[in-house]
Amino acid sequence: MARGKKRAASVAPPVSERVRRRLQRAGRRFHANDNIADFIEDGEVDLLIDEVAAQMQAVLHSLVIDTDSDHNTQDTARRIAKMYVTEVFRGRFFAAPAVTEFPNAERLNELMIVGPINVRSACSHHFCPIIGRVWIGLMPNEHSNLIGLSKYVRLTDWIMSRPQIQEEAITQLAELLMSKVSPDGLAVVMQADHFCMHWRGVKDDQARMINSAMRGSFLKDHTLRREFLSLIQSDH
Repeated sequence: MARGKKRAASVAPPVSERVRRRLQRAGRRFHANDNIADFIEDGEVDLLIDEVAAQMQAVLHSLVIDTDSDHNTQDTARRIAKMYVTEVFRGRFFAAPAVTEFPNAERLNELMIVGPINVRSACSHHFCPIIGRVWIGLMPNEHSNLIGLSKYVRLTDWIMSRPQIQEEAITQLAELLMSKVSPDGLAVVMQADHFCMHWRGVKDDQARMINSAMRGSFLKDHTLRREFLSLIQSDH
């Protein structure tokens, strides 16, 4: 080999690998329903879309879909990539929406219920849609922070816009709201259709899942819990 021969230029790793390395160095988990926005640098979302589009094109090729001559699928790989990164899984790649918090000046301490909030997610097992509704119950105290009604919707959407399983999704939402509002008690109930059952497997289009997460006074006070559950029953 000639002594003056230049070394081959090093190839930069794909953006997904750069983000993964940052997460690993920080000792941060990056499961399907984790938010990783803090580890994505300016301009890397667009690069991530490009990378996912290239990988999705390979998937379409392996499914023996002729994307060259089929005009319906010529741009499908990029459409899917953009949909996953900026819409369906937005809560994974983008920071939480800004929330303005107000002090509880009037010292409100009565039951508050927000809902039903329409939610859309995707199961982390098959990436099939999860479509449902969420109800949130709050027992504020004089030290609680109050947030606007629309902010409950935005925060719920941020949590749900990730690959999820329903049980973990409402636990994440409950923890987020407890940290934002600091109430005496919090209740979250979710009812949803799971298309991994509607489209595949048993293909049951009637079965739904309902589950709840209770914190503080909703966990300890059976009367309060019954009041909350009875009030949301009329919305089912």
